[in-house]
Amino acid sequence: MLFGIKTSQQDTAWADMLAVWTEADDIPVFTSAWNFDHFYPIFSDSAGECLEGWTTLAALAQATKRIRVGSMVNGIVYRHPAVLAAMASSLDIISAGRLELGIGAGWNVEECDAYGIELGTLTERFDRFAEACEVIKGLLTRELTSFEGRYFTLSEARNNPPGVQQPHPPICIGGQGERRTLPLVARYADHWNCPVFGVEEFRGKHAVLEDACGAIGRDPAEIMTSVHVRVPHDGDPGPVAAQAAAYREAGADLAICYLPPPHDPAVLEPLAEALTPLAD
Repeated sequence: MLFGIKTSQQDTAWADMLAVWTEADDIPVFTSAWNFDHFYPIFSDSAGECLEGWTTLAALAQATKRIRVGSMVNGIVYRHPAVLAAMASSLDIISAGRLELGIGAGWNVEECDAYGIELGTLTERFDRFAEACEVIKGLLTRELTSFEGRYFTLSEARNNPPGVQQPHPPICIGGQGERRTLPLVARYADHWNCPVFGVEEFRGKHAVLEDACGAIGRDPAEIMTSVHVRVPHDGDPGPVAAQAAAYREAGADLAICYLPPPHDPAVLEPLAEALTPLAD
């Protein structure tokens, strides 16, 4: 099993988050590090502080050398997919080919209402997301991309220079919806993040993904699967290792350890020691 860390930019200090990422970069068991794509805190008072995701991700990519980096996941509603593709390619170059491109339909009503962003109905969100997936994949893999949809229109659009990774930075789609999300994972994703907090629910969603892959003739083994495991506020690594072991037995490939604020690099060594036997 692979292991990553996640530090969302809510209710934290930049210096603390930076210290965690640079420490994790030196610990081999952690293969990836993630932040999130929100403008307001989502687990506490939404009036609290929250650093912007892509700005901090670019800075953290520069501060690290080995660990893969990504945002779990970018809400398509916040940026035109052509802009997001250009950002991804640039950050893949800046990070020397370490970017994981996380994308999702978006859901945060409070942020959208506050910023005047039209979130739309659930159907509209996923219609827009489906178009965005096609646009992003095209821009990351072709010299010129044309597209005409309800939400996005491109005319011989370029994304130059392309990223380092070929054919493109891995695309991670986050979500669990069986009717819309998982068929899009089967068609476009290299990595699926399943946002559930129960092993049996993960098993059920994974079975649905396997069926969606079968419907289009894709081998589900081509898609990395990941889950979040929450690190308790006291930093005890025991429950984290137990959860990770259960998810590994259920077929998950990557456990992302969600670190609570205030962020402290001291939590990483005990966590790594507990997780290392599961990585063998």
